[in-house]
Amino acid sequence: MVAALDIQVTKVERSKLSEINLDNLPFGKYFTDHMLEAEYENGKWTNVEIKPYQPLLLDPSLAAIHYGQSIFEGIKAYKDAAGNAFIFRPYDNLKRFNLSALRMNMPEVPEEIFIEGMRRLIEVDKEWIPGKKEHSLYIRPFMFATDCMLGVRPSTTYKFLIILSPTGPYFPRPMKIRVEEKYTRAVKGGVGFAKNAGNYGGSLLAATEAQAEGYDQVLWTDAVEHKWLQEVGMMNVFFVLKDKVVTPSLEDGTILNGVTRNSVITVLKDMGADVEERPVHVNEIVAAHKTGELKEVFGTGTAATIAYVETLAYGKYEMNFSEKDWELSTEVKRRLTAIRDKELPDTNNWLFNI
Repeated sequence: MVAALDIQVTKVERSKLSEINLDNLPFGKYFTDHMLEAEYENGKWTNVEIKPYQPLLLDPSLAAIHYGQSIFEGIKAYKDAAGNAFIFRPYDNLKRFNLSALRMNMPEVPEEIFIEGMRRLIEVDKEWIPGKKEHSLYIRPFMFATDCMLGVRPSTTYKFLIILSPTGPYFPRPMKIRVEEKYTRAVKGGVGFAKNAGNYGGSLLAATEAQAEGYDQVLWTDAVEHKWLQEVGMMNVFFVLKDKVVTPSLEDGTILNGVTRNSVITVLKDMGADVEERPVHVNEIVAAHKTGELKEVFGTGTAATIAYVETLAYGKYEMNFSEKDWELSTEVKRRLTAIRDKELPDTNNWLFNI
């Protein structure tokens, strides 16, 4: 538990919560009444405050706009049956956030600002957490460079903010994925493991082209052969191969170290599953499908938790799955949900109480 932080809190005069239909929540469209903001200057973080959600006033020469120093995280808060609010694994997101900051040559955010600031913000906007199944309060911490001058160099000033968004299920239906063979998301030595804005901006064209062909997203591959599988646009990927579960390894730094990925691996091992984190070649997956050994494909991420994949296409070859195939992924999702709902014990201390 971090020490209490002196945060100035200015509350709205009237909440807009009554204007929002919490029964119909598209992802990332609505935001709560308040946000947290902090500033970095002269080598330290200052002016930590919670204030009404509002637009930012930005200079046209803002360094983040021109040179891309911008990182973020995705976290979720929930309510239990008794109405108690908690956050799922925020310390893991703090660790990843600061790894992204170091890779992007940005200052780290102290634990007392990231964790305690988040706790206080959610405490203020606790009523915004939906109580329905498959619903949550999405938490978006982010930081960007704020120097106002042109010149390719690290900024000396930054803003750190946290905003909150009540949300329903991210993917209302199973996904159709295409293996990407033209564009590249990340290379060894690059920034693939960092949750920086540029990774997502650079992925949009491939996703748009895939959607024009009837798919939802792409499964990224290596830059040299376009054969070694990495991750889907917004989630890590798992393959159930006969008697084992395989997911691409983190070793070369091209994919995100997903918090949900880690949670799923832990749950799978608790279930007695044989989990392998290793390089995965697309030919292995195609061959396993042809022999019937590829049982399931699913994605994991904060927004979706578990995303079922009904189609995985490699060139003209399509691997199709249906609800009857999603046995292991459904059980993993059930167990993760049961831990969050406090129907199963939180033996890993994943739940951080508000």
